[in-house]
Amino acid sequence: MSDLLVLHPDDDVAILTAARKGLSAAHKIARRPIAAGHAVRKFGQIIGTAQTDIAEGDHVHSHNLAMSSHQTHHEIGGTLDTARAAVTPRAPGTFKGYRRKDGRVGIRNYVVLCATVNCSATVIRQAAEEAERRGMLDAFPNVDGVIAVAHGTGCGMAAKGPGWDNLQRVLWGYATHPNTGAAIFVGLGCEVMQIAQMQARFGQGRSHAFHGLTIQDNGGTRTTIEAILAKLETLLPEVNDITREDCPSSELMIGLQCGGSDGLSGVTANPALGLAVDRLVAEGGTAILSETPEIYGAESLLLSRAVSRDVGQKLLDRLDWWETYTRMNGAEMDNNPSPGNKAGGLTTILEKSLGAVAKAGNGPLADVVEYGQTVTERGLIFMDTPGFDPVSATGQIAGGAHLIVFTTGRGSAFGSKPAPTLKLATNDRLYRSMRDDMDINCGDILTSDSTLDAKGDEIYDAILAAASGDATKSEALGLGDHECVPWQIGAVM
Repeated sequence: MSDLLVLHPDDDVAILTAARKGLSAAHKIARRPIAAGHAVRKFGQIIGTAQTDIAEGDHVHSHNLAMSSHQTHHEIGGTLDTARAAVTPRAPGTFKGYRRKDGRVGIRNYVVLCATVNCSATVIRQAAEEAERRGMLDAFPNVDGVIAVAHGTGCGMAAKGPGWDNLQRVLWGYATHPNTGAAIFVGLGCEVMQIAQMQARFGQGRSHAFHGLTIQDNGGTRTTIEAILAKLETLLPEVNDITREDCPSSELMIGLQCGGSDGLSGVTANPALGLAVDRLVAEGGTAILSETPEIYGAESLLLSRAVSRDVGQKLLDRLDWWETYTRMNGAEMDNNPSPGNKAGGLTTILEKSLGAVAKAGNGPLADVVEYGQTVTERGLIFMDTPGFDPVSATGQIAGGAHLIVFTTGRGSAFGSKPAPTLKLATNDRLYRSMRDDMDINCGDILTSDSTLDAKGDEIYDAILAAASGDATKSEALGLGDHECVPWQIGAVM
């Protein structure tokens, strides 16, 4: 029927592209009878096992489909030649960026106030608000704003280990981000996360990159706010002393996110974004795929194009860690699809992952990095993060992503700073209902004459426009002041 979409000849299910008999678009209908215990395929891949006999035309979802085992034998690098052909080098595009003195390029120009601990979160937020009330930026048109990067930790934690490492990488990554013109670290003074220790670990001759002060040394909250404002008065003229210039797209690094996904995410927005990623990578740029629990079951699609056995093994090691981590905490990897994901037609993590990986395009997997680690390789990079969007995007920004490109089928109100967020709707209904939040509609790939190739070009053009200073919808709404959420691992003490 005209409202059914089949993605692969081997698929046991078709996708509804319009509502039918009480089912919303993006849900699955059986193409043929499926016996209980048999594997069910979508994208040509196993997404679960039938729990009951399923008749042709039946709704296939959580009531009759469950998680099953997936492929665990992987051929690392088996399709590397094909992946390389997908991103044949091409001349880069250009955008208007800020060329920093150290040669890096930014797409925004912020002064960042970083709290080392939750105890100083209110102080930095009040300082940022006071700077705005006083009109301190009015005379500095090249400064995009003063932002407060606050979080809920920094003390009551182990002074070593993965949680400590994550937070240090995030704070340093935000403070030295290419979209950051200057940074001021603000602590209480007695916390575990000490400014001097962070500088000793990451500084490497870059002590000029940030400034630090503590509430205790300054004699309290009000005097600290005034000290921050005084420091801003001296920093703003220097931060303002920069203008946009032509920069090649090879300088760009984007973070790839999907949240509030539905059954059309892997059909419209994600593969269209993947084509834009292929174009950016072919021009020498970089894209960061993340959310390790949301590639579970689809890891073979990445491992087969890893540039080396070491890169492939790093990804396998992270997946093994996640299986242990979830088990230790009384969960399992299939707990990932949220109620909203399931209402949107996604049933198992295998199905969700197969659609999520599509946004990474088809190029080689160049490297696998830790959460918040500075990305140094170019091309397609995988960063180990949770699937929770704010935590994942925080890691990508800390790693150097200039811009977050975020696909959503159910709707998302996510925004970010100092790297802005560009949001892509997977379906027409969402785009119509949340026009103020969605930058691009990818639903018209199914409902009009748009194509994946054309949509990929539209997304690529929107990336360059945002990089040149055009405000994204989330920026226009003022989102991003509260979305820095470092990944906490370990005991809270």
